[in-house]
Amino acid sequence: MTKTPGEAKTPDVTKTPDVWLPFPADEVEGLPEGLNYRFWDGEPDYPADPADCAFYVVPYMKGSEVAVRPLGGMAGVQVVQTLSAGIDHVEPALGLLPAGVRLCNAKGVHEASTAELALTLILSSLRGVPGFVHGQDKEEWRSGFYPALADKSVLIVGYGSIGAAIEDRLAPFECARVGRVARSARTAARGPVHTLDDLPVLLPEADVVVLSTPLNPSTQGLVDAEFLAAMQEGALLVNVARGGVVDTEALLLELQSGRLRAALDVTDPEPLPVGHPLWHAPNVLITPHVGGSTSAFEPRAKRLLAGQLRRFAAGEPVRNVVRTIG
Repeated sequence: MTKTPGEAKTPDVTKTPDVWLPFPADEVEGLPEGLNYRFWDGEPDYPADPADCAFYVVPYMKGSEVAVRPLGGMAGVQVVQTLSAGIDHVEPALGLLPAGVRLCNAKGVHEASTAELALTLILSSLRGVPGFVHGQDKEEWRSGFYPALADKSVLIVGYGSIGAAIEDRLAPFECARVGRVARSARTAARGPVHTLDDLPVLLPEADVVVLSTPLNPSTQGLVDAEFLAAMQEGALLVNVARGGVVDTEALLLELQSGRLRAALDVTDPEPLPVGHPLWHAPNVLITPHVGGSTSAFEPRAKRLLAGQLRRFAAGEPVRNVVRTIG
């Protein structure tokens, strides 16, 4: 095993390119021949010299520190492929990469699982499922009337592929309407998509606001005190995006006042530390960032990687390029 090099070295262009995978190569069906496959899932030792890596697949859910650790030594890397929809965990080290490197995300891998969880959080929160669980623990029969998703207005903030998948799953639930917000205005298959500038008009009309936007400078702290104040009393905020999209202190004030409810798969900070007031805030349901961590992840991720590497080996353009360095 090769230890972390002290500094980057010039890659040997005469060698067969290395591909670093977080899965053993024999477990990924359809990989092309002609590449050296190295298994690395964030262990302290590297499987080979990073300078020889041409295609780096970032280990999934191992944190930013692990994700970026080899990048400074990858002088010959051409493609950096994340297995997440977001790229915020690798962005701090992009300046270490040579010009021309293509950064790709995992579009197509997480839509189904994340949309499932968004619907789970909405329905569980509206129908009082957390209270029923606590009642079961205490052997209490907590009957009563609870809100339905039917006839509610839902606003999806971050209408990319995951946002569209969420709306697909909302369709059978007889919502009064679904609003869509993204960086750019356009017309999607299900209707018009508004811009962030329209939020002051859209937020007061929504019973449920779902966050599925990437974390970037324009969305960091997007859900601040002003955003939350524009939401109607009793509205539900659902975050399946990134914790940094929401101002935690501003949200805590709204939860503690009883004006809003929240269902959060992501938090800021994350993991949520022991003793943090968000754990025991009223009207909040918290799941531990499991939107993409399902049985659907691995087969979809492997299909994505096999397809990307077949294109790479054939000299064809790779897909899901979200940034080119330089």
